[in-house]
Amino acid sequence: MKAELVTAASIVVRNPQILINMVSRRVRQLSLGHRPLVEFTPGLGHADIALTEIANRKLEFEFNSGENGDIEVVEFPGVIASNKNKKAA
Repeated sequence: MKAELVTAASIVVRNPQILINMVSRRVRQLSLGHRPLVEFTPGLGHADIALTEIANRKLEFEFNSGENGDIEVVEFPGVIASNKNKKAA
């Protein structure tokens, strides 16, 4: 990961734990074949693409407090992973 991208993304998402979760979730999506939301140079890693998307405010997250004052985090775009049937050898 490029340090300047981490710095730019951390300006948008100030909580490092949320930033890590957003990046890891988006990396999973990109590795499953989702298209990037920003233009990028070939050879750029999935984590760098995710950080660029966050820095460019292409990804958002919602942070709401529950009815009882509890904190709940609403997940940003979900990943739907399909279970592929493996053939027995």
